[in-house]
Amino acid sequence: MPKPFPKEFRDDVVAIARRREASFAQIAKDFGISESCVQRWVKIAEVDEGIKPGTTTTELAELREAKKRIRLLEQENEVLRRAAAYLAQGSPPKMMYPLVRELAAETAPVRVPVAVTCPVLGFSTQAFYAWAANPVTSRDWDEAHLINAAIDAHESDPAFGYRFIADELAAQGIMAGERRVWRLCSQQRIWSLFAKKRGLNRKASPPVHDDLVKREFTAEKPNRLWLTDITEHWTGEGKLYLCAFKDVFSNRIVGYSISDRMTAELAVTGLRNAIARRQPVGTVVHSDRGSQFRSRKFVAALHHAGLTGSMGRVGACGDNAAMESFFALLQKNVLDRRRWATRQELRLAIVAWIETTYNRRRRQRGLGKLTPIEYEMITQVALAA
Repeated sequence: MPKPFPKEFRDDVVAIARRREASFAQIAKDFGISESCVQRWVKIAEVDEGIKPGTTTTELAELREAKKRIRLLEQENEVLRRAAAYLAQGSPPKMMYPLVRELAAETAPVRVPVAVTCPVLGFSTQAFYAWAANPVTSRDWDEAHLINAAIDAHESDPAFGYRFIADELAAQGIMAGERRVWRLCSQQRIWSLFAKKRGLNRKASPPVHDDLVKREFTAEKPNRLWLTDITEHWTGEGKLYLCAFKDVFSNRIVGYSISDRMTAELAVTGLRNAIARRQPVGTVVHSDRGSQFRSRKFVAALHHAGLTGSMGRVGACGDNAAMESFFALLQKNVLDRRRWATRQELRLAIVAWIETTYNRRRRQRGLGKLTPIEYEMITQVALAA
């Protein structure tokens, strides 16, 4: 089953179609979709805005969420009912993990997933699965004895820090690495009496990814190397930000996101749009060291999709020069052409230029005077042969 188009892409197609500057057939051809798809998206948008009668997407989403919530409340009620009976036994149980396993069993009268039961009872699903796999690990047993020995050593002399404690344990014949002793002492808050307080002056954290590109902006196949960056431009309503993703193989813009705020969500949305349209495997995604690309959300999105991150050096524009060249073209052909009164006006101009001009009509000498899409189609045929 094909993946659905990103919502941002659908909204842009609808906005351009409703301007009536071209037929649905021409718009479908420009954006690489079917004419019926364009018509359906326009109809859905008109229903959502109240122009035509029908059930809006918001109402459908609310109905689905309501059914999901009702089901969840029924499961949570069953958990509470069973937990009350479980705790009312003659000898109260020491832990609730067995109840979670009983509710999730196939033979349970009302089967409740582990992901629902654990939050209701106040602990994580990871904790339950760890217990189910091994209720008491040998490592936990060893560390419990090690903590007790460390506490005894520290009580004998409160001036001992983790290094002295590690030496004392070794003298007692307890084998433990200094790093392990430091970790356990930190967890148990076992600190030297003379430990210095940590100041607020801290060094800048290291980059979250290494530079895997080294200014070699080449790729033998599609989806091997993507470049990304963020640009901004003023409108009468304020700034508009664009985060674009470029495939080095064909110079095609494979995904983008546009917003009035330059946040981590801007980069994550652009990445998700590119993934939805290309379905990459093991792609290297190269960027600068902007906070949006260093954020936990972006790094998690890369990891979840099985992609590899890469980052250039601080203040070295040449480390992402191939992406900067695209933004220079965008600046020359769209952004600086005239003054833009609204963000929506500039947004549609950027989308139309990327989808209809840059990807499909603008020939590039580096691609043998082909457009990015033509180059990909020809090379894919050649690789298949």
